[in-house]
Amino acid sequence: MTKNRRLIPLAIVAGIVLIVIAIIYWAEPAGSLPSFFPGHEAGSGHHHLKHGLLAFILGIGCFVFAWFQTGPSAARSR
Repeated sequence: MTKNRRLIPLAIVAGIVLIVIAIIYWAEPAGSLPSFFPGHEAGSGHHHLKHGLLAFILGIGCFVFAWFQTGPSAARSR
């Protein structure tokens, strides 16, 4: 696998943003979400738990991607 160290900071920032989005989905009802968020419904009181779960999983995936990019670039041979 080719490692691109320039993607590490981008993946970390994306992971942080996605986890913040997950927290917003879990904390705010659909009527209080920003209007550009998918699932915004004016006057709705229900929470989008699945949207938050997906954003959280994607955020963790970004952190895992960044972690694998920090490993050694070549396999060690014996």
